[in-house]
Amino acid sequence: MAKFLTPGRDPGGCIITMLLGVAGAFLATYLGQMIGWYKAGQTAGFIGAVVGAVILLIAYHILRKIIS
Repeated sequence: MAKFLTPGRDPGGCIITMLLGVAGAFLATYLGQMIGWYKAGQTAGFIGAVVGAVILLIAYHILRKIIS
């Protein structure tokens, strides 16, 4: 889902994209529940996970451009 929403070519390949997406989803879910924005099982948790994954993928794209 996050790759579909993230524009541009994928510099890391399929495996890196999946790992970054999963990491972003876990991070956003954990932070959202810790802050109290939503609870486990709510639709907002899914939306937060997708947003977290997109943010992490965009950050990866930016870092790859800076490093290269």
